[in-house]
Amino acid sequence: MSADDAGFERLLEYLKRNRGFDFGGYKKPGLMRRVERRMQALGVRGFDAYLDHLEVHPGEFAELFDSILINVTSFFRDEAAWQHLAAEVLPAIGAAKAAGEPVRVWSAGCASGEEAYSIAMLLAEALGAEAFAEHVKIYATDLDDEALARARASAYSAREVESVPPELRSRYFQQQGARYVFRGDLRRAVIFGRHDMMSDAPIGGLDLILCRNALMYFNADVQGRILQRFHFALHDGGYLFLGKAEMLLTRGALFQPIDLKSRIFLKVAQPGETRRRLAVAPPPPAGPAKREDRLLDVSGEEAPVARIVVDENGVLALANQRARVLFKLDTGDVGRLLQDLEISYRPAELRSLIEKAYAEHRPIAQTNVERRLEDGSAQVLDILVAPVFDDKGAALGVSITFLDVSYVQELKDELRRSREDLQTTNEELQSSNEELETTNEELQSSNEELETTNEELQSTNEELETMNEELQSTNEELQTLNEQLRQRTDEAGRLSAFLESVLAGLGAGAAVLDANYNVLVWNHRAEDLWGMRADEVRGKSFLALDIGLPVGELRPLIRAGLAGDDAPTELTLPAVNRRGKHIQCRVGCTPLVSALGKRDGVILMMVEVG
Repeated sequence: MSADDAGFERLLEYLKRNRGFDFGGYKKPGLMRRVERRMQALGVRGFDAYLDHLEVHPGEFAELFDSILINVTSFFRDEAAWQHLAAEVLPAIGAAKAAGEPVRVWSAGCASGEEAYSIAMLLAEALGAEAFAEHVKIYATDLDDEALARARASAYSAREVESVPPELRSRYFQQQGARYVFRGDLRRAVIFGRHDMMSDAPIGGLDLILCRNALMYFNADVQGRILQRFHFALHDGGYLFLGKAEMLLTRGALFQPIDLKSRIFLKVAQPGETRRRLAVAPPPPAGPAKREDRLLDVSGEEAPVARIVVDENGVLALANQRARVLFKLDTGDVGRLLQDLEISYRPAELRSLIEKAYAEHRPIAQTNVERRLEDGSAQVLDILVAPVFDDKGAALGVSITFLDVSYVQELKDELRRSREDLQTTNEELQSSNEELETTNEELQSSNEELETTNEELQSTNEELETMNEELQSTNEELQTLNEQLRQRTDEAGRLSAFLESVLAGLGAGAAVLDANYNVLVWNHRAEDLWGMRADEVRGKSFLALDIGLPVGELRPLIRAGLAGDDAPTELTLPAVNRRGKHIQCRVGCTPLVSALGKRDGVILMMVEVG
């Protein structure tokens, strides 16, 4: 795991532990991309640095969740699919209902409520506004509290209701200033609430579930669990309406497509599946407790393991002291529906286990269920769901026992680690033995190589002695050459001094140019005439010098001197000397010829003539 991946996992664990948001089931690349977009907006580099930022700035959680929980929705999004739903599915749901029987719809991942109100308008059109208000319940859920607040307000801008057909807009929205508000008498049928599809128990007894382009953010395992919950929540013959990005190609055992293009699916009933409507049972009549009943109550209350009892109607009938402490229950929770309590889905989905225990008429166990405690530590439980039946085989309820096997799991982990360490040690010992044998062989070979090397070094030493004598001879030759070079350097210096003396004695300004017009020599008279020192002009183009002489007009004269053409070799030009005096300057051009007769440049003689 890279450092970035490890930092990202620490961030997700922090969000789960401190804010109760478990993003572990989301597709990691997309989730990481949305978090990084928020980090870029803040200029924060690295997930660990962003975690520190969250700890210091709690208000950043809202911005982060708004970035992660993408709320992209609109009224009647993918219009053709909604038309098919209105034309085929809603009439079928209405036809299957007896008079006065309720219609229940769940909009999962409703964001700011547009799709919940869209299905409300279509049902009101199909059933009539009065029947809709009396018999329809639409449950709209999402994780984002801010989006739910907007949905509950049911007020939208003119741009947001543009996709609502004009006739529906006029019937179901009332304009209040710049906002369009959904009709209050029908709004009461739409119930908004916070719900986590990954972990919270599903809403039951449904005819239609809308979950459009929400599943695509989860990985395959979480998608499978959510679809199992959707299947459990729907009546036989119930419909599932997904977004255009979701196909259910691998879930044919749960749902069959009605219109694949519109992403509308029908629930496939499972063999042996039973549906129990959960309702609150009346409490048993009060009366004097028998001594035997009191004994049973006390023994169950003081049992060393956590145990709860749920009756056949899904009502929590008993929770002993150990269970109340472990799952933070109180005596007021006894008599409530199990589905309304956190214990029904955390640490494990109990209702599916209860369903299986009833269906198979046997105890159902789920082992190694991990549960995170408030201090961050982990507890491991084994859960046993045992059905209780009367003499006629009718279900009376279930007893659910929670065994804390954390210590056993720790021992197993320790044993596994010890075995791995022992295996690693054995492998390392075997490897060390093999390396030792190899090392002995290599030492023997090295010893033989050293003897050979010693002989080679002796021979090399003799060769080096010979080379040393040769180098000494070469050094003497270099000393002779160095003496000759020094003599020639002295001669060149005398010649240079002689040339400098000659140029200094000339009454004219002299400039020696190479074949590229660059200045090689600039005598003192030229310095006095034009006011530029030799070190300022040497190596620069003569034609680029800023002096009182119009050097550009000398280009033909210099070119002729270099080429050897029969052209004038002297030119008189008006000029301005370094004192600002206007003069006439006669410029003579003489070729600079090398010993081989090649013209390597020119000599310019500049004389003030008036």
